[in-house]
Parts: sequence; structure tokens; C-alpha cells
Amino acid sequence: MIKAYCVNRYLSDAAVGKIAEAAKKYGYDMTFYNAGEDVSGKVSDGEVIFCTNPVLLAEMPDLKWCHTASAGADKFIATGLFGTSEDSGRTVSAGSSETGCAVLTNSSGAYGRAISEHVIMVSLMLLRRIPEYEKIIDNREWKQHLPVRSIAGSNIAIIGTGDIGSTAAKKYMALGAGKVIGFSRSGRAKEPFDEVYKLDDFTAVIGPGSYGGKASGSGCGSEAAERKEAACTSPHFTPDIVVICIPKTPETDGIFDEEKIKVLPETAYFINVGRGTTMDQDALVRALNEGRIAGAALDVVRTEPLPQDDPLWTTKNLILTPHTSGDMGLEYTNDVTAEFFCENLRRYAEGEELINVVDPAAGY
Repeated sequence: MIKAYCVNRYLSDAAVGKIAEAAKKYGYDMTFYNAGEDVSGKVSDGEVIFCTNPVLLAEMPDLKWCHTASAGADKFIATGLFGTSEDSGRTVSAGSSETGCAVLTNSSGAYGRAISEHVIMVSLMLLRRIPEYEKIIDNREWKQHLPVRSIAGSNIAIIGTGDIGSTAAKKYMALGAGKVIGFSRSGRAKEPFDEVYKLDDFTAVIGPGSYGGKASGSGCGSEAAERKEAACTSPHFTPDIVVICIPKTPETDGIFDEEKIKVLPETAYFINVGRGTTMDQDALVRALNEGRIAGAALDVVRTEPLPQDDPLWTTKNLILTPHTSGDMGLEYTNDVTAEFFCENLRRYAEGEELINVVDPAAGY
């Protein structure tokens, strides 16, 4: 039998039951631990593990496959157990790879619902000037009538067109957003975005003047919606909201730099639910305090937990949350991560290629 461990305190009893059933069916000796208990030294004979933290992996000399409950895989890749950039594109099946390194799979696809709802929540809070009203209430004042805006008719730019970005785009559109464009590494067209550009072209698309490049637009030419027709003819995009939902990788470190922040209009709101390492945090603080952008919502920061003396604590028009947008308190998220693991338990046992395999070179 294949020795396997599940170390995850967030799973419902039903999810644990499904994993136990799949393990029995496909020939695993599966042991369950609560991630909150001390399991050091108890998983050393494992070939397979489903966990939320990579700390135990160094104790597993026979590890062949790890499934993480997270979508982001940077902490797991940093262990060095899953190969290097030279291993990109390896074929994975039956728990082995061309390189002989352990295989890492993630739960990308489980977090779109939770994180996109957080994005919509903070978008509404920013557009309705809630950070400013909170200060008014803290001062025990009763001021009203700050000019507010609506998602309806707003232009949205989303950096990252994967599960989270695409799900957020659908929700914005359902609320009547004017135009929703995406930015990705490839710039390939993808539903439901009106247009998709390469991330390298961000300052050209958003900045002053006309953009001379080419957009991949899934909506162009469609007669189904006037909003998508408008998306095909606009040479320049002025966003009301910019959302970052890309993972931490060597390529994305500091990618939303001061140059990109400077091209944002004063009326723009900035939201980051990806990784804090993707943005120039100091430049963002300056832009907010100087009123060069309207506000921001950060669920991620460069150093977590945020140091007590960090200027973010007192930055103007900022909503801070402690990395909770994809929190595992949502049962749906945990159920989907368990489904991914169960499917891969079958594939691993039957020698098929695993799903959601992480490329250590790309970082996701």
C-alpha cells in the first residue's frame, strides 16, 4: 500500500470522509492529522502528503508527491524538493518525473469564489468611500454626502487572468462594469475579458496617449453586447479599479513598480489579492498619502505579519486585511481542494498524469 498523510485542520468531516473513501479504494494507507497538532517525526515514512504548510516535507525522505491546499506554491517551491528551473515541462505520472524530483500539485481553481467575492466587497467599500467614512465616525462626526461611484459603468483592469481574475471579471460584469480588460504574461484572449494585453504593455495601455499595440479581445466583433463593442474601438484605457491577482514568482517580484503606479489616474483604486511581493509597497504608500490615487485595498503585503512600525498602518484611504481573502474558513474552498486531492489519488495510483501540477520554473 502507498503510505500517505493528510495534515489539514480546515477540512469538513464530509471532505475527510471522501478522502478516506478514495484512499481505501485506490490502495493507500492514509493517516489523518490536524494541522494544529505536533506531527513532527510522524510522517517520515510517507510517499504522499496533503498539507497546508511545507515544514514537514524535510522529514520525508521518500516523498514522491505533495498536494498543497493553497493555490500559491512559492513556499513549497522554496524547499528545493520539487526541482529547479531546468525541470520545467517535465512529464508527470505515477508519482515520478523525468527529473526524479518529487511532484507538487496545488489547489488552483478552488479560490476563485472566495477571493473574487472579497475583491467585489473591497471595490464597493472603496467606491462608497468607506475608509473616509470610518474616520468620520471615529471622530464622532456626522458628515454625509461624499461623492461616490458605482461598479456599474466602471472600467476594470485585472492583472492575472487565471481562475481568480476570471471569476472576479465575471462578477464585475454581472454588476454592470463598463469594460473589463485583463493583463497576463502571454496576452492571449480569454473569456470573459473584453480584451487581454501582455503585462509588459501595462504602462502603454493605461498611460497617457494611445496604445499602438495589439489586444486579444474575446468580445470584439460580437453583436451580443454594446459594452463589448466599445471594448474593440477604445485605443486607451482609463481604469477606475486595478486588481492584482498573480502569484509570487521570480518574474512577478516587484512587477507592479513605481512606473506603473504613476500612470494610474487620480481617480483609480488599487486592489492586491495576489502576493505582496508583486508591488512596490513604498511607492504605493507615497501615492496614497499624496493623493495621487484615490485609495487601495491590500489583502497581502511584502512582509507578513505586517511589522508594527510599518507605514501601511497609517496610510490614507487604505483598507488592510490580514491575508484573509482566500481564507480556508469557506467550506466550499476546502471541499474543492479535497476533490482535487481525491482525483489525484486515483491518477497517482493508476499511473495517470496528475492535474494541477506546479511548474517550479514558472512558480505556479
